[in-house]
Amino acid sequence: MKFSESPLLSRLVPPRRGRVLLLMLMGCFVALLARAFYLQTMRNDFLQQKGESRYSRVLELSATRGRILDRQGDVLAVSTPVKSVWAIPEDARLAPAGLRRLASILGTSARELTRILASDKDFVYLQRQVPPDVAARVEALRLPGIHQSREFRRYYPSGEVVAQLLGFTGVEDGGQEGIELAFDAQLAGKPGSRRVIKDRRGNIVEDVESIRSPREGRDIVLALDAKIQYMAYAAIRQAVEEHRAAAAGAVVLDAKTGEILAMANLPTYNPNNRGRLSGAQLRNRAVTDTFEPGSTLKPFTIALALDQERVRFDTPIDTRPGRLTIGNATISDSHPNGVLTVAQVIQKSSNVGAARIALGAQPEDMWGMFARLGFGEPLKLGFPGEAGGRLRPWQHWRPIEQATMAYGHGISVSLIQLARGYLAFARDGEILPLSLTRLDAPPPGGVQVFSVRTAREVRTMLEMAAGPEGTAPKARVPGYRVAGKTGTAHKLAGGRYAERYVASFVGFAPVSDPRLVVAVMIDEPTVGGYYGGQIAAPVFSRVMGGALRALGVRPDAPEQAVHEAPGGQSAPPAAGPAAIRISYPQRGLR
Repeated sequence: MKFSESPLLSRLVPPRRGRVLLLMLMGCFVALLARAFYLQTMRNDFLQQKGESRYSRVLELSATRGRILDRQGDVLAVSTPVKSVWAIPEDARLAPAGLRRLASILGTSARELTRILASDKDFVYLQRQVPPDVAARVEALRLPGIHQSREFRRYYPSGEVVAQLLGFTGVEDGGQEGIELAFDAQLAGKPGSRRVIKDRRGNIVEDVESIRSPREGRDIVLALDAKIQYMAYAAIRQAVEEHRAAAAGAVVLDAKTGEILAMANLPTYNPNNRGRLSGAQLRNRAVTDTFEPGSTLKPFTIALALDQERVRFDTPIDTRPGRLTIGNATISDSHPNGVLTVAQVIQKSSNVGAARIALGAQPEDMWGMFARLGFGEPLKLGFPGEAGGRLRPWQHWRPIEQATMAYGHGISVSLIQLARGYLAFARDGEILPLSLTRLDAPPPGGVQVFSVRTAREVRTMLEMAAGPEGTAPKARVPGYRVAGKTGTAHKLAGGRYAERYVASFVGFAPVSDPRLVVAVMIDEPTVGGYYGGQIAAPVFSRVMGGALRALGVRPDAPEQAVHEAPGGQSAPPAAGPAAIRISYPQRGLR
């Protein structure tokens, strides 16, 4: 019997069963429609995200960091394109041999790469900022899930010459120190992004869209002159090597505008290779470190007395016998001088003379003068780590402290503060805000600290100090009239003055129309002496001479310089008639 003739096939299916089966099929169909509707409408974003994650990636587009230029347009810092090696962990299924070859090229271990690739992130870096030859070797491996992207690495053509001023950037190209940090907002720009499609091996096959274009960083034009910066750096380096000093710094200011033309420091480092760095190398000592300035502060004490008409240019001051006792302390001169005029107190750098003149002032007046000069607080240059120095409130001064501050002890300043203070003598009593960036005109906000007459009288005294009979004949510059003051100060160690010194010199030239102010500090010289006139003055001479010639400043010195007092009169002799006494406040000496 044939299968088609079977009696079982002739039996009819019960109608109820058929309807139940139809309803079940229709229910399943409706459930599928509902599920499809739910997924296509309510969960559409989720599914779209999951789908795109299988083939779509958003990659960051780096923005080029702005350049740092000197005032002549020479490049001091620039970002150069490099490659970074990155991976998509879920796609980077590497065979042991490929993993070992990749680790060898990147200079790491297979175990370390395995640890990185075990991440649950969608994107991991294997190595940042790799050299071009390394990037080419990695690309030649053609490993799945291993990619490269363009980044930027900062390059500093001047190297160690201007390292502390410029600072450096980190691996993300963000400022970490110096100008790079101070102007990071302008230099950095903003990165962009783009969407791409990758194949099943993780290779990028198509650019889909640009989500956000990168905004490039802005260039910064500094006031710094690269030629003068190199001169300053070479001069302090020679001094450190010659005198076996611990550190040194030099600052060059434009007396016309307050621009910082140079700021050199030692010890230093190469910002292009920072494998081995210490805190001492990173510090911009001219801004972040303070020291007791010693006799470089005497001109300010004298200027205050001249402004208050307590003394005149030729007022005799009795400094005999070369010592002055106040309470239990004694102030001494390095060489007894007898009777000196006020001008010769500066020329011969008499501690006793400066102290006697200082004690004739009210503490509040003396403190106010230092405060107007900018001592005791940061100059607000915007440079990270800027120090304000130490200037105690005048209400707590004792007579001995007031006397020692007259010649730069008991007060501390940074080298940049000291250089700015001398603008008052170079600019007829006015000081300006300083600028790290190039200016087209002097900035507003100048402060008249001393009268024009006082500033010019002190200028003459400072020219005498740098002359043949002064403490710094080694500061002279052939062809130019130079004015300035030496400083020699003990260093504090454990709350006591130790047999360690800071030698300094601050001055300006040409005296007839001051163009530059140069400040030099040599820390702990150990060979060849320690006085500012021996150690720092020759550095000043080299820097000032080179800078004036580089700027094309016209010489103003006759063949044989003659020091003149204000008004065209010859400077008074070394010893005047009988000394007059300075009137002291009612509190007297205690």
